[in-house]
Amino acid sequence: MENAPPPAEELVILDRELGHLEARRAQLLARRAWLLDVMRQSAVAAQYPPSPSHPFAPPAPRDASPRGAQNVLLTLGGVLLTIAAVAFTLVSWGHLGIGGRSAVLAAVTALALAAPAALLRRGLVSTAESVAALGLALTVLDVYALHRVAMPDTDALAYAAGGSAALAALWAAYGLGLGRLRLPLPAALIAAQLPFLLWAVAADAGPLTLTWALLATAALDVAVALRGRGRGVRPLACVLAWAAGAGTLLGAGALSVAAGGFGAAVRPGALLLAVAALAAFAARWTPAPRGGGAPEPAPHGTPQPAGAPAGAPAAGAASVPAAWSPHAVAAWAVAALAVLAAVGGVLRPVVPGAWAVPVYVLCAVAMLAAVRPGLPRPMVLGAAGSSGAVLALGALWALPPVAVAVLGPVRWAERVWSGAPAGAREALASGTSWPWPSTTPVVLLIAAAVLAVAHHRTSPGRARREPAACGALALAWAAAYSVPAALGLGHPVALAVYALLTAAPLALAVRPTAAGAGHAPGGPVALTAFGCALAAALSVSLLALAAQAATFAVLGVLLALFATAAVLGGGPVVPAVSASSAAAFATGLSGAFAASMELPAHRAALLVLAVPALAAVLAARVRGHVTALPLEVSGAAAALVAIALATGDAPTLALVLALCGVIAAGTAVRADRRPVGYAAAALLVLATWVRLGASDVATPEAYTLPVTVPALVIGLLRRRRDPRASSWTAYGPGLAATLLPSLIAAWGDGHWLRPLLLGAAALAVTLTGARHRLQALLVLGSTVLALVALHELAPYVVQVVGALPRWLPPALAGLLLLAVGATYEQRLRDARRLRDTLGRMR
Repeated sequence: MENAPPPAEELVILDRELGHLEARRAQLLARRAWLLDVMRQSAVAAQYPPSPSHPFAPPAPRDASPRGAQNVLLTLGGVLLTIAAVAFTLVSWGHLGIGGRSAVLAAVTALALAAPAALLRRGLVSTAESVAALGLALTVLDVYALHRVAMPDTDALAYAAGGSAALAALWAAYGLGLGRLRLPLPAALIAAQLPFLLWAVAADAGPLTLTWALLATAALDVAVALRGRGRGVRPLACVLAWAAGAGTLLGAGALSVAAGGFGAAVRPGALLLAVAALAAFAARWTPAPRGGGAPEPAPHGTPQPAGAPAGAPAAGAASVPAAWSPHAVAAWAVAALAVLAAVGGVLRPVVPGAWAVPVYVLCAVAMLAAVRPGLPRPMVLGAAGSSGAVLALGALWALPPVAVAVLGPVRWAERVWSGAPAGAREALASGTSWPWPSTTPVVLLIAAAVLAVAHHRTSPGRARREPAACGALALAWAAAYSVPAALGLGHPVALAVYALLTAAPLALAVRPTAAGAGHAPGGPVALTAFGCALAAALSVSLLALAAQAATFAVLGVLLALFATAAVLGGGPVVPAVSASSAAAFATGLSGAFAASMELPAHRAALLVLAVPALAAVLAARVRGHVTALPLEVSGAAAALVAIALATGDAPTLALVLALCGVIAAGTAVRADRRPVGYAAAALLVLATWVRLGASDVATPEAYTLPVTVPALVIGLLRRRRDPRASSWTAYGPGLAATLLPSLIAAWGDGHWLRPLLLGAAALAVTLTGARHRLQALLVLGSTVLALVALHELAPYVVQVVGALPRWLPPALAGLLLLAVGATYEQRLRDARRLRDTLGRMR
């Protein structure tokens, strides 16, 4: 007894076996084509053996192949004959009578059309193509001549329509009769694009009739693309069909959108349905490609025939045919888009104007709901693509109001506490009549719901699951953010809604798994939610600047929210950015407190300094956490704000710089933040200089000595800890900080006290360097001492030189050069000895 499988299982088995047979058939056909090519090459090689030549003679250069030269000559001859025929028709026509003219042109045309048949029988295909092209050109001249002689009163456009139709039929018959010619059938197809459009224009038809004519042309192209004959006809027909179909769809869609009533929208709707029917017919009968890829390599052990090249398909190769054609998917997409445009265009005049876009969006959702997995795969993909495109266009239409709602509060940065506006619309777009469609949230919510359903139906692990969830979340947030402006809510209510729209996505970003998102903290969904929260926080903080109480309330809430997110957030991004945001809102809150107390800007800087101090303390407490560095960077930014605020008052600026230096020094106490000590030292020195400048102190030593003394102490401590440290590293910066500015001041000072003190100090430094063999002290001290001495002796030298004869300085210079030259080697030895001595110093 034989057990038959169920019908569904047996059908699957039969489909699988048929697929294997098709794959095997494609492989065998490829193998057969390769074998025929090998045999053809062998036959050609046997018929035309290579001519013997000298073994060392180079091959003769060949500028052009015989086939290429032949094609050039034939093309040039055909062009010249066509030019001659046109000149004869247009210029020399009047020299003959009507009988002679008709006879000459008809005889030449008949001869040009009949000659290719004889040439094809002799195997002269290229010559036949050239003569056939001449014949086709002559038929155009025949049609033109017939209009000028026999029917001069006929309307030109109507005659052109009939003539193009006649030429298309004639060329098609001629090409089918002489199947080896390539040109007639594509030329007939191109000529067939004109009759319908020319007839519509000749009849003074309206836009709707012209679009119907274009649809008829597209239908003709589709028919040729599906059932056409001849090489190159179907690809050309496919291109022309897509061009005509796209023009028809755009034209009908424009007419449907411009329709003012239900009755006016029905006619373009019918045209759109006709476009859909034509696209569906083309998609239904589009053949699926066979052998949708290159043959797979044969398994190991499959024998290869002798002499087969490495790239030839093996005997055991198989290829998997494609299940559907991309052309079919595109055609189904056009059909679905036409149906959506037709239905939406008919329903649009019935609903209020604000619901025009939601009508199309709802139609797209209905089409997505109507798609079932059991339908053909190309139909499903095409309908889904068209519906998705309509939903995307609807979302783009709804995004500009959301952008205005997010970016509109920027203008309040220039009008701080100028008074709360009456409503959200006035607060966001003051002075402009911005349209706020009430259906904007509806469109965005529909698009978000579609993405949410797609996310729910997509199995885990698929690539499009995460983008669908992120898109649904962003669109839902945008829909909610557009509600206050769309409904015209008041300013306090709008602030409350926007604060809630900051807290909700921030909570989702901190704990997405607790909200049911099913994603780990720090993932794409969490980052999307956090981005929405940041945008809402920035917008609502600017919008709250309209009123003082709102500013304190909103900034306080935002500070608490982002501080909590910094503590509870997961991943590296959310806590770090939350900490920086909390510091920014704390800075804004401290500035608001200072403004409420009517403090000047330099006094407000002292309040702002509380933020970097608190940030430094918190960063020290949470060292090693991801929020430590963002807190320190944000505190440094707040310190820069405080410094900028204090620039108007020099004493206060000095105090602010000193406090910033203290904060930096406290941070540098930590082992991992020791480099901050350089910034602390720079800030403290700068604070000292600013305070001295505020006290009108002009002596440079007052600025440099407070730097030199600590620097020398630090250098001394370092040398004690590390005796191998260079004297330039330990003492060079401190000494240069005082000696060089004092030297510059001494050269411009006409009194004797500063040069005396500077020279004494330089002498002491030089002697100390020589005593302890310190290179930095010796070089700096001796250089400064020499320059001070030169400055003091310069007037006397000038006087002496002025009293001497003019020939004496050149003479002395010459004697010096002679002396140096005579003792050159000794001077070199002395220079080397000095260099070695300095090199041994530290």
